[in-house]
Amino acid sequence: MLSQSHHDLVVPTRGRGFVDVTADLTAFLDSARAGDGVLTVFCTHTSASLVIQENADPTVRADLERFFSRLVRDGDSIFQHTEEGPDDMSAHVRAALTQTQLSIPVKAGALTLGRWQAVYLWEHRTSPHRRTLSLHYLGTVG
Repeated sequence: MLSQSHHDLVVPTRGRGFVDVTADLTAFLDSARAGDGVLTVFCTHTSASLVIQENADPTVRADLERFFSRLVRDGDSIFQHTEEGPDDMSAHVRAALTQTQLSIPVKAGALTLGRWQAVYLWEHRTSPHRRTLSLHYLGTVG
């Protein structure tokens, strides 16, 4: 028989950068007594996103940040939407180019991530925020 569980996870950020939420997702699966199924993670914001990325070498995340800073510049004159500052529209573009929802298989109660993978909330604004991730597990009970 299938079971489902929901939870809103609030993630504080320190401004632009990555927050590893893998342990929080694992704790949710433990509380849901997850067996085999799928975990959906949805970011309820338009200026932050989700990525599965390498967790061993932090320079990978630093390189991604530098690349996106070059690709989408804060305060670019092409942007009209600047009501919340020069990082406002660039944060929206960054979120549009990445993902705001992930579906991760769950096997025997564990995320089926690769050895060097972790799940990150990627904050695209330069100031700290409190971001909400909507979690939904659908699967068997372990």
